[in-house]
This record gives sequence, C-alpha cells and structure tokens, in this order.
Amino acid sequence: MTQTPVPVAENSTAPSDLQDERLIQPTGVRENLSAQFKRIRTGDLGSLPVVVGLVIICVIFQILSPTFLGAYNLSNLFLFSAQTGIISVGIVLVLLLGQIDLSVGSMSGLSSAIFGVLLIQQGWPEWSVIILAILAGCAVGVFYGILFVRFSVPSFVITLAGLLGLLGIQLGVLGPVGDFNIPTTSFMVQFAQSWYLPPIVAYILVVVAAGGYALSALLRARARRKAGLSARGTVGIVVTAALILVALALLVTYLDSYTNGGVADCFVFLVFLVVIMQYLLTRTKWGRSVFAVGGNVEAARRAGIRVNRVYMSIFILCSAFAAIGGLVAMGTLGQTTQSSGTGDVNLDAIAAAVIGGTSLFGGRGSAWSALLGILVIQAIDSGLNLLSLNADARYMITGGVLLVAVIVDSLSRRSRVAAGRA
Repeated sequence: MTQTPVPVAENSTAPSDLQDERLIQPTGVRENLSAQFKRIRTGDLGSLPVVVGLVIICVIFQILSPTFLGAYNLSNLFLFSAQTGIISVGIVLVLLLGQIDLSVGSMSGLSSAIFGVLLIQQGWPEWSVIILAILAGCAVGVFYGILFVRFSVPSFVITLAGLLGLLGIQLGVLGPVGDFNIPTTSFMVQFAQSWYLPPIVAYILVVVAAGGYALSALLRARARRKAGLSARGTVGIVVTAALILVALALLVTYLDSYTNGGVADCFVFLVFLVVIMQYLLTRTKWGRSVFAVGGNVEAARRAGIRVNRVYMSIFILCSAFAAIGGLVAMGTLGQTTQSSGTGDVNLDAIAAAVIGGTSLFGGRGSAWSALLGILVIQAIDSGLNLLSLNADARYMITGGVLLVAVIVDSLSRRSRVAAGRA
C-alpha cells in the first residue's frame, strides 16, 4: 500500500512532501513494491527491461550450452566487457545531452597507435605514453566542443568527420610498419589480460560496496528528514545492503572457483569508472546540469546553467573514455594494428548505452547503462561463440535487441508524457 496525502497542520511535524503523493518517499517493503509497480505502469521502467533481457539471454544460452554459466566463461565474459564498456560510459554521457559521438572507435584506435609507436618505436616510458594517449583524447574532445558550441555544427556531422579524420591520423601515426606487438611485460597487457583480484581483496571490495551503498542511503535518508521530507526506513536500507553483500560474495566465490581466473582487474576498473560517473551525475551540481541540459536546453540556459561548459565537458570526457578503452583493448589483444578501433567498436559502444537504458532523446539514463548494456552484448557474443555460430548471427541478434530497446524507450517516453512524468 502507498502512503496517502494527509492534511498538515500549521505546527505539524509530519513530512511536508506527504501533501503531494508524487513526492512521497516509500518506507516499507510493501510501499516500495507498490511505488515500483506504479512507476512501471507510468513508463518509468529504469533498468528493468535490460535486467529481464539479460536473465532471459543467460537462461537461453545455458540451455543451449551448459558451459555458458560456468566460472571460466563468466570470468572471460567480464574480462572482455571492460574495453568496450569503458568507451560506452562516454557514449552514455553524450546521449544524456541528446547528442552522439560516432568517432569513439577511431579515437580508441588512435590512442592505441600512439601508445604502440611511442613505446616500441620511440622507447618512451610507459606511464608517460598512457597519459599522452589520454590527453590526445581530451584534445579531440575540446576540438569537438569548440565546433559544437561556437559554430553550432551538429554533433552527428562533427563526429562523423572525426571518425574518418582520426582513422587517417591513426594510419599516419602507424606509418609503413602498420602493426606493433606490445611486450607481455607491459603494464597495459598484464592489466588487460592476466591480472585478477586476490580473493581476499575481492571480498573486501564486496564489503566496501555493500557498506558504501548502506552509508549513502542512510545519509540521504537523514538529509531528507532534516529537510522535513519523508525518507526510506533504516530496516529497508539494511536489508537491501545485506542482499547486495550476499549476492556479490556468492558471485566472487563462484568466479574464484575457476583456478586461472576470478574477478578481472580491468572489469573492476570499469565498475569503478561507472560508480564514479554515477556519483558525479547524481550527487553534484555538474551532474544535475547535464540532466537539465539534456531535458530542455533552453530551460537550462534560462535557469542560469552554463550550457556551453556542460557540452564541452561531456565531449572531453567521451573522447577521454574512448582513449582509455582503446588502451585496454590494445592490452587485451597484445598489439596495435591499422584495424584497431574499426569493425564493430562503434556499434557495440553505442548499442550498449542504448540497450542499457539511456534514452536517445536525452535527459534520461545513468552510468550503469553502460555496464548493463555491455554485459548484454558480451553475453550474446559469448553464447554464440560457444554455439560456434558466425558473426552474421551476432550482428542480427544484437541489432534486434537494440531495436527492441529503442522501441521500449519510445513507448515508455509516451507513457511518461501521458502520465505527466516526462
């Protein structure tokens, strides 16, 4: 049952938001479930469709191939999700503004080319090369931002030109050699291929994750009570944190049952980036500005938000994430080539963001969308590989899932408008 609005006397201590049922914060288990069902009915689906879809995909592939949910396969699935997942985090950011970046694949290829040439051919220290490659991504983002805010060139056109231009620069950087094999002693290779968390460290991170959720939720509830608003109950927060703790601990135990695997460091790095970006998007003035600009740019401008700065920061972050993702992909392959960043890198990064629940219309989504979306795509890829099916089936299935995600987004947006929640 949901809480109903109650009359509030002048000197009443009742939470002020109980006067408007749309602002009530559910406190109990039944209230939370009722609120969730109400949000679903009005088109506020959140991550529900992608979570349900991921479960269905896993069940189907487990039936067709009993090794799909094995510790070995899941460990590799998480490992190979990192490279494109990092790039997809940047795509989520530009989609929140209702924009697009079609050049993230080329940017990832360019960063790997810079790394290979400077490390192998020029003998630069590895950390300086990594920093320079990321700074190159930031510089490209600055260039995009200037073209967008100063000359009002559509982001589609800017980044489409960037896709071709960066690919040309990549080929020029690699020169006639074309390919560079990265030594197995390289930090990037070891980080992306063979580094897994020791079990004790993994369990500590699980405790930190559950504790961090509980602390954040408790502080938020306390702040709401101080502001005279209703808040979640302490019992509900503790129970949710306990469920998170148990679920993550069981997952770590299962992954560690595979002798040569476990929780890959690069996947933990992806989750870390997602958590940091989600915090920035939901708990900072900058993050609120991003959603405001994505929802209605003119209203955001009239509210005093520096719209151009928001656009600049997003383009810079997107290109920087693409550069980092390119370095991780290079480490996974152990080489940089003329084809690095080409193929389906753009497709997977953009599809992951959309499949994960980020709206193409701007203003709705979260950093978690990148993680959920890339897990869906990687699960499809892994399952089809186990079934020895060709790439054509993967492209068709991924395209179908992407189309369904866009349809769900459009229908939920229509429902939210009809319910007055848009």
